[in-house]
Amino acid sequence: MASVMSESLRTKRPLGEAAIPWDEFDAMRAENLARWPTGAAVDLDEAVEFHLGLASHKRLAEVLRRAKAERRCLTQPRGGFGTLRLQKALMQALDREGLADIVPTTTDSYTRNEHFAQAGRGSEESEAAGRSLLNGFPIVNYGVAACRELVEAIDKPAIMLTGTAMPKLVGEIGYAAGYTGFLGSGIAYTTSYTKEYSIEDGIRNYQYLDRLAALYARRGVLLHRRQPGFLTGTNIPPCIAIAIAVLDCLLAAAQGVKQYGLELGQTLHLVQDAAAIAVCEEMAQEYLGKRGYAGVETPITSLHWMGAWPHDEAQAAALVAYGGTVAAVGGAVSVTTKSTHEALGIPTPEANAEGLRMTRMAIYLARNLRLDGLPDYEREKALIRREVRGIVERVLEMGEGDVAIGTVRAFEAGVLDVPWSPNRQVASRVLPARDADGYLRILDAGAVPIEADVLEEHRARLARRASREKLDMGYDLAVSSVYELSEPLGVLLSDGWAKDAPARGSES
Repeated sequence: MASVMSESLRTKRPLGEAAIPWDEFDAMRAENLARWPTGAAVDLDEAVEFHLGLASHKRLAEVLRRAKAERRCLTQPRGGFGTLRLQKALMQALDREGLADIVPTTTDSYTRNEHFAQAGRGSEESEAAGRSLLNGFPIVNYGVAACRELVEAIDKPAIMLTGTAMPKLVGEIGYAAGYTGFLGSGIAYTTSYTKEYSIEDGIRNYQYLDRLAALYARRGVLLHRRQPGFLTGTNIPPCIAIAIAVLDCLLAAAQGVKQYGLELGQTLHLVQDAAAIAVCEEMAQEYLGKRGYAGVETPITSLHWMGAWPHDEAQAAALVAYGGTVAAVGGAVSVTTKSTHEALGIPTPEANAEGLRMTRMAIYLARNLRLDGLPDYEREKALIRREVRGIVERVLEMGEGDVAIGTVRAFEAGVLDVPWSPNRQVASRVLPARDADGYLRILDAGAVPIEADVLEEHRARLARRASREKLDMGYDLAVSSVYELSEPLGVLLSDGWAKDAPARGSES
């Protein structure tokens, strides 16, 4: 039923980046809100009044603006449970025990795919069982009043983490309830989380959500929108993540969004991650300026390691703390945190709060550390800039200046590509791997337009690692890079190296 409802909402206008006309958008909203009973409770006037009455420290856009001005790195976890009681307790724990600067509500998989009836049953079964049987909170089923209760239960800004290519109804209800941020985008989420859903439809859906944020802005409410990076659990080269972040940003700006955050998954190489954070905002602002979008804020969020995690809690704790260090040194405005339970499944509220505190301490210890002027840092920024410009320029060329059209055509041609994407419209030919120094490089670019000398530098660095570890320059090198950090310490760094090596002078 949900897929039929989604089909009925497709706009008949040709695909393009142009802003949706307001009269057309009003009709789209009416149809959207009629799809599920809780949509009837969305009242824009009442929602605007509630937002305007929020304290400034509960408005995410204002909190991020202040953090950027003060060069602070804020903390934000993930987290969602299947009942109102459990979700409220989780959010209060993250706020109070975890000292989170931004408090999330992650939706469940049924809600992400607009299977609202199944989400409702899952929530009812969770109530009966006394524990969450869903992997998130079913925002649409609970509706505006219940979600408002969650927003009022905390003393921090609330953000929706939806993991969906279909955000229209979730966004309406969440924003009306008082959430001041929404994570998601048409390109990144569609290519990260869906198999059959078209990139065109993903773009259209987020054009709706971005136009909704612009509608609130017309009424004096600045809402935060954020591009989600890539949550595929695999390695994504910085140039690909940044190029797609820039394209998602341009699509949002075309609909009138004025604050659009950009997320980058960490490679866990301090220099490369810091360089990527700097170049991401620089490239976003460069292309926003070129296309005439003035005054769009683009704060950067750094994501804790998105690949496989170690089962050993001590190793996992090191990844949590180091991730905070990377974000702070790199100049990210916020960091999305994980916990030592990452390899085990959904963390408890206690483990989630502990991960927040670990990260916060790491941020404190890294205060005022910068890499500006470091030769490796400056060199890496220059390399990433060249890669990003090559990709974005080719997409714009393919779309004859239109970002939406260019994006769809570029995926069809493999010019835009995402490693190991589940989406059938993505070639997934591009193959990244770590080099001998721990940087994430491109082993095979597929049809992604990387200049020959740049690609040769990538391959030369990878060849040194392959030679050292006696691996082929192929798929195994790429796969080993995905799982590397989940390996036991004895594999990563042997403690028997001294006795295993020949004694000094024994060769004679």
